[in-house]
Amino acid sequence: MGLSLGMRKSFTDEELQDRICIIMGTRPGIIKQAPLVYALKELGADFFMLHTGQHYSYNMDRVFFEDLGLDEPEYKLEDTFKYKLHGEQTARMLEGIEKVLIKERPRIVVVTGDANTNLAGALAAKKLHMRVAHTESGLRTFDWRVPEEHNRLVIERLSDYLFAPNELARKNLEIDNVGGEVFVTGSTLVDALEKVKEIAEKKSRILQKLGLKKDGFFLMTMHREENLDYRSEVEGIVEGILRVAHEFGYPIVFPAHPRTVKRLKELKLYGKLDRDDEIILIPAVGYIDFIRLLSNARLVLTDSGGVQQEACILKVPCVTLLTATEWIETLLVNANILVGSEPMRILGGVSKMLKLDRNWVNPFGETGVGRKIAEILTEKLNEPIEKVYKRYKDRGRMIKKIYGNA
Repeated sequence: MGLSLGMRKSFTDEELQDRICIIMGTRPGIIKQAPLVYALKELGADFFMLHTGQHYSYNMDRVFFEDLGLDEPEYKLEDTFKYKLHGEQTARMLEGIEKVLIKERPRIVVVTGDANTNLAGALAAKKLHMRVAHTESGLRTFDWRVPEEHNRLVIERLSDYLFAPNELARKNLEIDNVGGEVFVTGSTLVDALEKVKEIAEKKSRILQKLGLKKDGFFLMTMHREENLDYRSEVEGIVEGILRVAHEFGYPIVFPAHPRTVKRLKELKLYGKLDRDDEIILIPAVGYIDFIRLLSNARLVLTDSGGVQQEACILKVPCVTLLTATEWIETLLVNANILVGSEPMRILGGVSKMLKLDRNWVNPFGETGVGRKIAEILTEKLNEPIEKVYKRYKDRGRMIKKIYGNA
């Protein structure tokens, strides 16, 4: 059992254990934390997983553990999905995570990406004086309307160890003058995709089930609130994909997120897609089946940050149904184009991406990232807390010096 804090609200470093807590709770988080979990297990590290319950349906949650060969998490928060607003959802997770961390007393808490799950995890850990490690750090959309942008900036300020996927991400952290130690490691998604693609080729039958052949179809996903919350955005995207399907002659496979289905029905657009012969509208699929679809698609249309990254790694041209992206690297290597929701821009983006060669350089590194991060974390378990705090104090001294010379 964990140590009772009594009247105190945090631990001393001596009261913590040489343990690592891996926090997850969304589809991308589960996938990207998996290589780290494999590596920590191989190293014999003492760690446990905490699932916040942010994603709750079978296809959006448990099936990923099965597909990725992960054990069930030691802890899972209940009923998180009932809380819809950002504040109440984050508060619910913050309360639940704090109770688990007080019981288990890990020295390092690892969060990945920018979902509310990770904000709650980082804040709960830091308030208890535990060390926060943030993987996939340093991303930016530079769009202040995007909820994930708020989250990632706060998480980075709270983090003691920041793992950037590439030099561009490291540069963003440098510009923002974060207080933690930065490591350029590549992305754990590269590891995850290598494993999952191999499994998918052996086990998935989704292509046969849908009567599809390699490069003979487009794939589509849509779930971001920047689109779904606005009628004009959804209507524009629906009109755009219908034009794309009829203009280019490729059927569009659309595995629809439960929230997307609900919204399309509310706007009376679901039937418009479902009745069209060129649109293959299906329920959300497991990760094995999804990667089988993505790796064989001629092109993908999406508003998902994770799919943009996955498509880039798998060499599948991507048309992003947003006006901003955190994956700027994918734009720089010509693997991706931003088109928003305007039908003619969507049509033009597809036309442009179909003409490009699929020979870009993967900007997210090579395999072995999970092992690299795991080795750093296990080493950092022994780092004196004074050294951790000194990095932040040094940042403060530098700022004081700048102002002092102003």
